[in-house]
Amino acid sequence: MSLTHDAAPSPSAGRRFRAYTTKHLDELTARAGLGEAERLAVRAVATVLPFRVNSYVVDELIDWDAAPADPIYRLVFPQADMLPSSDVSRMADLLRRDASRKEINTAANEIRGRLNPHPAGQMDLNVPTADGTDPLEGMQHKYSETVLFFPKQGQTCHAYCTYCFRWAQFVGEPDLKFASGEIDHLVEYLHHHPEVTSVLFTGGDPMIMGDSVLRRYIEPLLGVETLESIRIGTKALGYWPQRFTTDPDADDTLRLFEQVVASGKNLAFMAHFSHPNEMAPALVQDAVRRIRDTGAVIRTQAPLIRTINDDSAVWESMWRTHVRHGMVPYYMFVERDTGPQDYFAVPLAEAYEIFRGAFANVSGLARTVRGPSMSATPGKVCIDGVTEVAGEKVFVCHFIQARDPELVGKPFFARYDEKAVWLSDLEPALGATRFPHEQGPREDASALVGTAHP
Repeated sequence: MSLTHDAAPSPSAGRRFRAYTTKHLDELTARAGLGEAERLAVRAVATVLPFRVNSYVVDELIDWDAAPADPIYRLVFPQADMLPSSDVSRMADLLRRDASRKEINTAANEIRGRLNPHPAGQMDLNVPTADGTDPLEGMQHKYSETVLFFPKQGQTCHAYCTYCFRWAQFVGEPDLKFASGEIDHLVEYLHHHPEVTSVLFTGGDPMIMGDSVLRRYIEPLLGVETLESIRIGTKALGYWPQRFTTDPDADDTLRLFEQVVASGKNLAFMAHFSHPNEMAPALVQDAVRRIRDTGAVIRTQAPLIRTINDDSAVWESMWRTHVRHGMVPYYMFVERDTGPQDYFAVPLAEAYEIFRGAFANVSGLARTVRGPSMSATPGKVCIDGVTEVAGEKVFVCHFIQARDPELVGKPFFARYDEKAVWLSDLEPALGATRFPHEQGPREDASALVGTAHP
């Protein structure tokens, strides 16, 4: 691997990381041209949902002349109408009269509780146990072959996306947070569950961790023979590409990636790109090249988000750019049923047309992408199309992944509903009274969330 820097550095390439939080929000939204009342409303939303951005995003990615309509601005800055107006007014009143932190947190937590902070059974269905009783903190095991691990030092991000379905990780409430520092527990679990062939480090963002900490989590996995791949879910390429170019431990991190590949395991870098503007800086392209030079594979994914990327041309541009730089388009997700879903969700019928419009205009190399896909409680449900069967207009669907492996790849039908935005909004079609995943799982499928000792 070459560790030279070929691309001309951007103005912020060598700068130290600087985060902006809610205490900077009023100043930044004023820069976007918001009036006093709207700035207060934005601050009110930020008392409920997390806000964090950094100097690279502010200086390099946001077009301030276009703000607040700029897509990257909307990607990271709370919007005044993201929450119900009654909730925004309530929080704004508390801020206006300088209420105590306890009173603000109490009101915010009440609102958060109505936002489905942990969708798709994450807390009660996905957490594995030791000896069938004690939950293993910071782990999820929803699908037989894949375990998710949440390293405790990686439960923040370089910047937060307004649509993030993991928003509950960042609001400072321990009961809402997944995190573990016990890599030995994960290794032991893998030894007792040889069916697990892939571990996904997630968060937050694991790439917020320095090389020495990241290494403590990854190196112990290299000796687990049954493990075939290690995945890192990250938005660092979009929000802080310096992590792989000019940060003090950038070269050490890339050598760790080489070490994973040399061990015979696949290193999959699951990169979140929400808009093609995130790929524009030469610094990002340099970071992509350096990661790929280690032997890692970069796969790209993002949700479809209203007002940010709900346009076929945006996705076509994104996928074509990713292929041009050697990355593999992987998923278009549907906005999850959590947080401000009502604000960002795109109806499934429209989502399918956006996906199809982009898919039709890219080469076969970009058609590795799947979507639009819902990561729902029973599994990943893909909308394959809209058609008419026996005189009834239907959605054609299938499970890309499922708690019950018997459902994977099998088509099923839902009544067409132009307003539906999530699986729970759909009804069975063609005379069926239940969907396949509502038939009741097989006994062996219900044991997918395993125990450390069988």
